[in-house]
Amino acid sequence: MCGISGFCNLHTDFLEREPYYRNILSDMSDALYHRGPDSHGIYLTSHTGFSHTRLAIIDPHGGLQPMTRHYCDADFTIVYNGELYNTKELREELVSHGMTFRTHSDTEVILNGFLFEGPSFVRKMNGIFAFAIYNEAHQLLYLFRDAFGVKPLFYRLFHDTLIFSSEPKGIFCYPGCIPSVNKTGLSEIFGLGPARNPGNAVYEHMAECLPGHYLTFSASGLKDYCYFRLESHPHTDSYEETVVHTKELLLQSIRRQMVSDVPICTFLSGGLDSSLVSSVCAEELRKEGQTLSTYSFDFTDNSRYFKANDFQPSEDRPFVDIMKNYLKSEHQYLTCDNRSQADLLFASMKAHDLPCMADVDSSLLFFCREVSKQHKVVLTGECADEVFGGYPWFHRKNFLSCNTFPWTPDLSFRKSFLKDEIADALSLDSYVQSSYENAIAEVDILPSDNDTECSRRRISYLNIRYFMQTLLNRMDRTSMFSGLEARVPFADKNLVSYVFNVPWEMKAKDGLVKNLLRQCAKDYLPDTITFRKKSPYPKTYHPYYEQLLRQRLSALLTTGESPLLALIDKEKTMQFLNQEGDYGKPWYGQLMAGPQMIAYLLQIHYWLSEYKIDLHL
Repeated sequence: MCGISGFCNLHTDFLEREPYYRNILSDMSDALYHRGPDSHGIYLTSHTGFSHTRLAIIDPHGGLQPMTRHYCDADFTIVYNGELYNTKELREELVSHGMTFRTHSDTEVILNGFLFEGPSFVRKMNGIFAFAIYNEAHQLLYLFRDAFGVKPLFYRLFHDTLIFSSEPKGIFCYPGCIPSVNKTGLSEIFGLGPARNPGNAVYEHMAECLPGHYLTFSASGLKDYCYFRLESHPHTDSYEETVVHTKELLLQSIRRQMVSDVPICTFLSGGLDSSLVSSVCAEELRKEGQTLSTYSFDFTDNSRYFKANDFQPSEDRPFVDIMKNYLKSEHQYLTCDNRSQADLLFASMKAHDLPCMADVDSSLLFFCREVSKQHKVVLTGECADEVFGGYPWFHRKNFLSCNTFPWTPDLSFRKSFLKDEIADALSLDSYVQSSYENAIAEVDILPSDNDTECSRRRISYLNIRYFMQTLLNRMDRTSMFSGLEARVPFADKNLVSYVFNVPWEMKAKDGLVKNLLRQCAKDYLPDTITFRKKSPYPKTYHPYYEQLLRQRLSALLTTGESPLLALIDKEKTMQFLNQEGDYGKPWYGQLMAGPQMIAYLLQIHYWLSEYKIDLHL
């Protein structure tokens, strides 16, 4: 994995002020250093500049970037962030067509594939990626993003210059690009947050390349092309055939994503998803005489303060113990203390350049930092619930009929903190409802779908398009903040495209949620794990953590100096801080309840202060 950034202006000759523009590229590279601490490179031509920071996973010595190849009397240059999982097959195909290679890197496979086939080559790519290619002869810049947006890619058109970066902070390195936010951005933060509408970067004049899309920038302007989207098709396989094919696709995805020139590890929560990924990895490594390294997460004194509820029925630790013994893995228990979790709220905001998933994010940043001390590549169980229907909104009637995003069915708690005039200006209800209606309008409904199946198809699409994207953003930023590459086998485009069309009675056969996945896992896991009830990413229940948050937010409000006070009502917020915390009523999915709202408000304060946000209300 890496960090990429750059700019293109077809009316300016950058070489006339070469030191100036090289310094900008250097600043962009420095801003993204955490994404690729192993090496960096800069490319500057008359109309385009690229910078690259590299985390070396495949062909550490041969895959240096930016990479330029001369083809048909023209130079083509690429900067690339990601992993291509079908590198071997694509390379062999390209060699058969006469393409030659100097390295063993997937970067060169992508560039050669583009040279041979043009932008349509991206349809053959199985992986996670964001990359830019510049055709110098035709003065044409391409920006590509993977099918489900696992890897980020932001851009801004500033006067006649297109600026792009893996993270917004890279764009802010370009002179004149200051962080400004209007009503739409604030509606994203307070209405949809920590989710975002696809393509919305929150910042004014900035956008994010849509998943499954690529952009071109040339003399004719900026154009957007879709190369992949989820499509609805009748499912004709029998249940038995569906289990077999789903299992084949999943095993293929996991095994492909193990490719690496450095040792891999897995996150192991003791739940179905991460345990299945870990079990397949352990089996493959045993064939080579190797032992899998696994990591689990917990919080200080969690066994003492844990409170079971409808959304988090059990602790992970007992199930982790079962799995690490079953796998015979080299396991490490990682524990996050209360103060670290609270202190890292600021760093997790910096990792996103935005308020994010509060302590759900800061704790994962802590864990990824610890894992990165020994490993560069980790496989995770992320995205299984979105793909296989693991959340309550797939099967509970009140969610199926809520006519809005099911993980945020009620905005009243969010709106309760805002000043009346801000709430009126933002009109969060109408903003969120419009976002929802625009999203479900993208879904292909089949004539055979009854009302219930139609609702489930829409919810499945929303989960992949919105909720899964939020978790993928979290995984990318928290891992890459410490130079750790996180891979997500459940987000494989072939697997997701197939399972998306499997009807609910097969996904949850016999009324058992995620039963399709459980049947795929039976040969790889003990029954205790295979049929464990879902428990989401853990959070601390320690009263001291919540006390820390309350003290910090209260202090900010009391001094009267926080820019947050321009948006929220001090009296209403202080009243909330004096109430008892409630972990059983989430305001975003299953992960974020009352204490997480305090942390979220702290992150908004840090964001407004640190980035000196220019608010346009």
